[in-house]
Amino acid sequence: MSFRRWWAVAHKEFLHIVRDSRSLYMALATPLLLLLLFGYALSLDVNHVPTAVYDLDRSSESRELIEQFRGSSYFDVIVEAATPAQLNNSIDRGKALVGVLISPGFGAEIKAGHKATVQLVLDGSDSNTANIALGYATSLVSAYGAQVRATARERLGAPKVEGLDARVRVIFNSDLKSRNYIVPGLIAVILMIIAAVLTSLCVAREWESGTMEQLLSTPLRPVELLLGKLAAYFAIGMLDMVICILTGVYLFDVPLRGSAVLLICTSALFCFGALCWGIMLSTVTRNQVIAYQMSMITSFLPAFLLSGFIYSVDNMPRVIQIVSYAFPSRYFVTILKGIFLKGVGVQILWTEILSLFVYGLLVFVFAVRKMRAKVA
Repeated sequence: MSFRRWWAVAHKEFLHIVRDSRSLYMALATPLLLLLLFGYALSLDVNHVPTAVYDLDRSSESRELIEQFRGSSYFDVIVEAATPAQLNNSIDRGKALVGVLISPGFGAEIKAGHKATVQLVLDGSDSNTANIALGYATSLVSAYGAQVRATARERLGAPKVEGLDARVRVIFNSDLKSRNYIVPGLIAVILMIIAAVLTSLCVAREWESGTMEQLLSTPLRPVELLLGKLAAYFAIGMLDMVICILTGVYLFDVPLRGSAVLLICTSALFCFGALCWGIMLSTVTRNQVIAYQMSMITSFLPAFLLSGFIYSVDNMPRVIQIVSYAFPSRYFVTILKGIFLKGVGVQILWTEILSLFVYGLLVFVFAVRKMRAKVA
């Protein structure tokens, strides 16, 4: 391999990118735009759930329970229904997601230590939010019931009954903010899309414009040609990565607990593999439109659905779990979350790092062989 020939191709590709200023601006602005859009719009947090209450007991205990819902940041009591029909109507019209129906005798039952009934009605059309809201509401009602029974026992002088004391400690994301979980995975998705799309057009463009035959008539080797084209887009991809990391840390306040050096090194490894995938598609198809479509299909969908970015891969069917190992975004999402949230290093992430290296090497070798086959 000749460094001089490689640099000639890289320099040519750099000049082409710089002269096409609109494409350069889009390559740099698109990742930031996507990160801002998804980072602010995509949230799994459930707060201020609109709640309707129908109190049939009208006791001090039932009013105290309603105040517990009012004081929680998870619920907003916007309707105090006078009839069951009014409670159902507020849910039917979408004004409330949760309905709380307090049965008659609630206060007397709970003070006597008996089982009191509170019915929770949820709008299941948004199943994810409904499940989370149900968990919050159940915990709130249970905690309030235990508090009232403990107060009644103290007032009556009954002996205190020691129960199970569960002490919860959340590590790595103590505030349980979904943004801390989403943004690192989002960086991998964005970089995979941008890198694959950028290089999916570079070789196909040469074939369509007729300049590829001129390049192949020179002493230039396929490996030098592909590495030269990769160099320019690798620089853009790494610049996009730095922009995404800085935005995630300083704008979204995602903690970076691990090594910044390891983060940059693994990002470079992932960027190389994603660029090789795009250039391989460009080499195989020799058509810009087809290469672009293939890069979007094979980069966006797997990165979004099969990487563990939002949906846990462990909960997917076994066949889908096996298929997900073929996509580098799965490994990089694990690396990003490990470095950002857990602060772990190579001793924990070495299998994912090795997988990224093997993936990039295999795709690049395949692209070089395809180029040689077309030259022959």
